[in-house]
Amino acid sequence: MASQPMTIDQFPVRKKEGPPLTMVTAYDAPTARLLSRAGIDIALVGDSVGMVVQGLENTLPVTIDEMIYHTRMVRNGLDGPLLVADMPFLSYQISEEEGHRNAGRLIKEAGAQAVKIEGGAEIAGLVRRLGLSMIPVIGHIGMKPMGVHQMGGFRVQGRNAASRRQILNDAEALLEAGVCALLLEAIPASLGEEITRLSPVPTIGIGAGPHTNGQVLVFHDLVGWTPAPLPRFVRGFGKAGSVMEDALSQFRTAVQNRSFPAPEETYGEEQKASPRKTAKPKGKDE
Repeated sequence: MASQPMTIDQFPVRKKEGPPLTMVTAYDAPTARLLSRAGIDIALVGDSVGMVVQGLENTLPVTIDEMIYHTRMVRNGLDGPLLVADMPFLSYQISEEEGHRNAGRLIKEAGAQAVKIEGGAEIAGLVRRLGLSMIPVIGHIGMKPMGVHQMGGFRVQGRNAASRRQILNDAEALLEAGVCALLLEAIPASLGEEITRLSPVPTIGIGAGPHTNGQVLVFHDLVGWTPAPLPRFVRGFGKAGSVMEDALSQFRTAVQNRSFPAPEETYGEEQKASPRKTAKPKGKDE
């Protein structure tokens, strides 16, 4: 089922009245078409493409050009969901000017309708600057995958008083700077609930408990395409991986036992033209 197109101006209503927002990652047109037919609200072209599609250990090597490439592909297959693109590592940390330019490229060249940026108070200036250019920003706080080395791995954040206070400060700074939504990753449910209560814009959780205004998962995780083990916050809603593996096994068997291609899947020789002359239409001269 295709949904009514989601736009940023609907966020306040969904925050106040619901239902909770649904966000799923997409990296290509076929996946975008699935999200559209399923009525998903937001398609996120995440820098998680580095881990999910490219097979990398983390998201750090992903470039702005790769994000533009994948965002274009998703745009080509999308019909309904809001298109949000991640700003990858070092696409905005060097200077606000460079961050401004790269965010603009994701909107202008790739067709994104908003960008998502990891960071807290330190990116508030960039968020304000993008707002002046009419570029909507979704802030990303809590566990920030770009900080994998600083955190010593992908670890839950906000479990002690200092970390909790830092995340709250980051949320306050981003809200004041004008983000249109907050993505909360891998934090205690109580902290997710507190930020959601304080925030005038929607919160979207991934490992942030059930009290946020929406939830996001990686497409490959939720459809059962990612091998175990998976993070605690992931629920598999399908078995796509095993279905595709079974299809490939059936193909291999059919080729090897020569049952594929069957006669109905095979072209015959071209039919020869009849030697008889075609009758002329009535009323035509010889």
